[in-house]
Amino acid sequence: MKVFGKYSSYYNLLYKDKDYAGEAEYVHNLIQKYSPGAKNILDLGCGTGRHDLLLAEKGYSVTGVDQSEEMLAIAKANLSTLNSQPSTLNPQPSSLNPHSSSLNSQPSTLRFTQGNVRNIRLNETFDVVISLFHVMSYQITNEDLNAAFETAKTHLKKGGIFIFDCWYGPAVLTDKPIVRVKRMEDDNISVVRIAEPVMFPNENLVDVNYSVFIRDKKSGAIEELKETHRMRYLFLPEVVEFYEMNEMEIIFSNSWLTDHKAGFNSWNVCFGGVKKS
Repeated sequence: MKVFGKYSSYYNLLYKDKDYAGEAEYVHNLIQKYSPGAKNILDLGCGTGRHDLLLAEKGYSVTGVDQSEEMLAIAKANLSTLNSQPSTLNPQPSSLNPHSSSLNSQPSTLRFTQGNVRNIRLNETFDVVISLFHVMSYQITNEDLNAAFETAKTHLKKGGIFIFDCWYGPAVLTDKPIVRVKRMEDDNISVVRIAEPVMFPNENLVDVNYSVFIRDKKSGAIEELKETHRMRYLFLPEVVEFYEMNEMEIIFSNSWLTDHKAGFNSWNVCFGGVKKS
């Protein structure tokens, strides 16, 4: 089964406890720190678009790109709902920090388009390119990872910044992945997801083998899905190299949602680089 195939139907339920608002605020604060005049954002691997919706509410014009038709269908359905509420995409101060800046003078827009992060070309440039929720860890070969960096470079204005997060090698090898079980439900279905990892240390890869069981509460019917997500964990020197090969200079490497330097306890690390020319 294609990664994020049927799985996308249950994606929002499985991640309904994910702090999208806090993550969007974090990215917004990084943008305001390193590129305070930024007005537009390209999101590579936008998924169901929940980060993009929140960033658009802050006043940015956001373009979301994803390869999955299923994910984009959910994103566009959410966008359609929002478009029926004219005030939704007006810039608003952050609900988490009433003193944080919003882009009050900028009309925000939001659009989604299908494409592969490794080769899409939109023939336009942006102030900021982001790629969140480990999209870059899905680029498992050097060729694929460099192609994704090249996409970011191609779409960045001079002085623009490329922000992404990924699995971080020192932490993955210190606190190795284990079997995890997640249970979520809504009014219609209950979902149990079992994640069983297999590590490939010489390739810096982890296969996460998912078994997902979905029970329809009304009928009692149970559906089982199986998918494998192959993830690459990255190290700081190689990230620096990929930035430099693509005319960018790294400007930070922090534990996700913090301003602390990446380390052995940083499974998820956020990197940022600026385009030099």
